[in-house]
Amino acid sequence: MRFTRITRTDDGGSAFEDGEIVLAGQRVADGVPAMAVGGVPSTGGVLFLRSAEFDSAPHTAPREQWVVMLRGTIEVAVTDGTRRRFGPGDLVLAADTTGTGHVTAGVGAPPYEALFIPTV
Repeated sequence: MRFTRITRTDDGGSAFEDGEIVLAGQRVADGVPAMAVGGVPSTGGVLFLRSAEFDSAPHTAPREQWVVMLRGTIEVAVTDGTRRRFGPGDLVLAADTTGTGHVTAGVGAPPYEALFIPTV
């Protein structure tokens, strides 16, 4: 399963990196067929977010966290001007906790819903 990491660059800006979570067939419960399962490391504090707006000024991630889009589409811009869109089912690892950060904007009709899962 592919994901995008937003990371801090050496000059204090932000950039995208591509990553992958390895999925393996695993039986998760008796009577349930094997499913593709992979770990998303977290030690707790999962937040559910619903918002009618998702526009922001440049900001850093408040902590390193997974963002799992559930509903709506957002567009993230990093400091070199590159933009990527993320919709339902997409995974983003926001890891730019220092520096200039990134800009997030809602695309299309709200609401926007996401899970925020801290890595630590």
